[in-house]
Amino acid sequence: MLTELARRATELDVSDMHLTVGQPAFFRKNGELIFASDVPLANETLDECLEIMLTPERKSTLFEQRELDFSWQFESRRFRVNAYFQRGMPSLAFRLIPSKIPTLDQINAPKVLSTLINSTQGMLLVTGKTGAGKSTTLAAFIAEIARNRKCHILTLEDPLEFEHSAEQCFISQRELGRDFLSFPQALRSALREMPDVLLVGEIRDTETMSMSMEAAAAGIFVLGTLHTKGAAETAMRVESLFPIDRRDAVRDQFADIFTAIVSQQLLKTPRGDRVCAAEVLLATPASRALIRQGKYIQLESVMMSGRALGMQTMQDAVERAMRR
Repeated sequence: MLTELARRATELDVSDMHLTVGQPAFFRKNGELIFASDVPLANETLDECLEIMLTPERKSTLFEQRELDFSWQFESRRFRVNAYFQRGMPSLAFRLIPSKIPTLDQINAPKVLSTLINSTQGMLLVTGKTGAGKSTTLAAFIAEIARNRKCHILTLEDPLEFEHSAEQCFISQRELGRDFLSFPQALRSALREMPDVLLVGEIRDTETMSMSMEAAAAGIFVLGTLHTKGAAETAMRVESLFPIDRRDAVRDQFADIFTAIVSQQLLKTPRGDRVCAAEVLLATPASRALIRQGKYIQLESVMMSGRALGMQTMQDAVERAMRR
């Protein structure tokens, strides 16, 4: 059953697959849920899936912690999998990773991203809701760096998704639970491994954000994601991760080290597929000053006045996508 569903998922090029006990399997294609089968899944079926995909150690971790993120290889395709429990029964959410890393042009990424591949320090945050294509954008960005620069790229991922080829670069890809035990610990180690570009993946907590900003201040170009829906909300989110008595210092530090915030969403086209629209805030004297002062609501005016530099609001991005 798992083999058949995985093969159909790759043939249909769906984005997600959902399996849970007592319900049929579902696919998600272009943002819409569709039936993948009409037979409710049995508990034994999900147990067999876990036996196929997980080592005994990782299965034990799942039953102890009640959730687990991991990657799974099926034939030539990779899936990012989240195993969890609902009503006391195991469930699986699969994300199908593209077989080939697309280029920035192919995903309709903002043109200004191509100008940032030679950045030698700072922080680029790509934000948006779950399923907005953040990982794909960063994968395309890293692939562009690998093609054009001689540098050391280090990725810290949970789980490892895209597999990068070295090309001109030296690349280290590390996975949580297999190659390191915590993001803060791995970030401390990264500072001794001398990467030029460091992908942190999703920044989820205060310590990871603090260490990421420290790495950016130390001369590393740091890439990361946050689940926020706009540049202003992203800057607010960074501040809110820290205690109140540290927030003034955090605003100053983030204003100094951030390079760009790209906040994206996927829009459905008349053809039924989806295209990326992205808001872009770049580090300029005006945007840095507003972040230091906590005047986040005024960042939209900076994006509007900085269009010649490559900045754009989400409204600009949506209108551009609609004209195309």
